[in-house]
Amino acid sequence: MSKVAVLLTQGFADWEYGVLCGLGQAYFGLDIRYVTPTPGDVVSMGGLVARVSDGFELLDTWEPDALVVVGGTLWEQPEAPDISGVLEGMHARGAVVAGICGGTLALARAGLLNSVRHTSNDVGFLGTHAEGYAGAAQYVDQPTALSDGGVITAPGTAPVSFAAEIMAALNAPLETVHQLKSMLGAEHKSGQKAAS
Repeated sequence: MSKVAVLLTQGFADWEYGVLCGLGQAYFGLDIRYVTPTPGDVVSMGGLVARVSDGFELLDTWEPDALVVVGGTLWEQPEAPDISGVLEGMHARGAVVAGICGGTLALARAGLLNSVRHTSNDVGFLGTHAEGYAGAAQYVDQPTALSDGGVITAPGTAPVSFAAEIMAALNAPLETVHQLKSMLGAEHKSGQKAAS
C-alpha cells in the first residue's frame, strides 16, 4: 500500500484533494495521512475546519512515497511557509512530490520546476508569485496534470487528472488509473442526453 502525505495550510482548496484522498484511500488502497507546518486546526476556503495533528516530523518517521501540496490562498501571500527544504529532501530521497494550483508555487520556490516539464494555473502565476522560479522554458500550458521526473503539477481545475497522475506515479495498475478517470469523467462525455 503506497503512503501519501497531504499537506494542508490555512485556506486550503476543498476540491483539490478530495478525489485523491477520498477515493484514493477508500477505493484504491492508498494510505493517506495529513500534515501541516504547524499542527492544529486549519480552515479550508469553504470553511471546513480540519484538525491536523502531524507536522513535518511525520515525513521522517513515516517515510511516505509521495508528498502532495494542496493549493489555497496562503501560497500567494508573503506569509506563505517556506517548505523548500522539505520538498527538496523528499524529492532527493525518491519520493513523488506533487503540487496543484497554489501548491505549484511551493514547488517552484524550491527550484523543483526549473528542470522538469510542468504546468500550473498559468506561467505568469508562477513567475509573479514564486521568487526564484526559472522554469518558464519548461512550462506546458495544458488543462490536465503533468508528471515529469518525480514531480507532478496541475492547475487548480484538474483534481481528477492530478489524482490519476499521482496514482500512476505510485505504480497503481493502469486499469485502476483508467477506472478513476473514466468514472469521474463520465458526466463530461460528449453526446450525453440533456436531463429533462
